[in-house]
Amino acid sequence: MENQYCKVGSVTPIAANRNAIALLEYQYKNFLEKASSLEYTDAKLVEFFEHKAQKINRILENMMK
Repeated sequence: MENQYCKVGSVTPIAANRNAIALLEYQYKNFLEKASSLEYTDAKLVEFFEHKAQKINRILENMMK
């Protein structure tokens, strides 16, 4: 058996993925849906999901330039 080397905790940049834009759009919509479904139950969690959606939206805008 040959030795395999991997970096534990290494992260592949999302830009390296061919479907990066579609994935980011899906995540953006998913976070917005989660935020709207929890609107009346947990304000802190809604704020968290909205913040994540805003970050993803900024990334998408930068990728489109």
